This record gives sequence, C-alpha cells and structure tokens, in this order.
Amino acid sequence: MTARMFRLMLMHQRIDERLRLELRKRAPDLGEFARLQLLRSRAKRLFARLARRAAPA
Repeated sequence: MTARMFRLMLMHQRIDERLRLELRKRAPDLGEFARLQLLRSRAKRLFARLARRAAPA
C-alpha cells in the first residue's frame, strides 16, 4: 500500500467517524451530512482509481 493510498484510507475513516457523530446528534445538520457524504464518496473513488492503477496487468 502506497503512502497516498494510506492517507486516503485514513481520510475515509475520519469522514466516516464524523458522519456517525453527526447522525448521533439530536438534530443532525443535513447540510453537513450531505457534504460529508460527498467527501467520503470522493475519497472512495480516488482510492479505487489508485488501486486500479497499482494492480498488475
């Protein structure tokens, strides 16, 4: 695993934790929730792209 892949994985995990915290609130901020979901999706796509590029042919 490259350093960049590791950083993306950590970023994805941190965003997941922030999403869980937002959902636990009594009145979650739906705007923040949507923003975090977009960030998590972007990190996941970038990770998948790196994994495809690193896969042997």
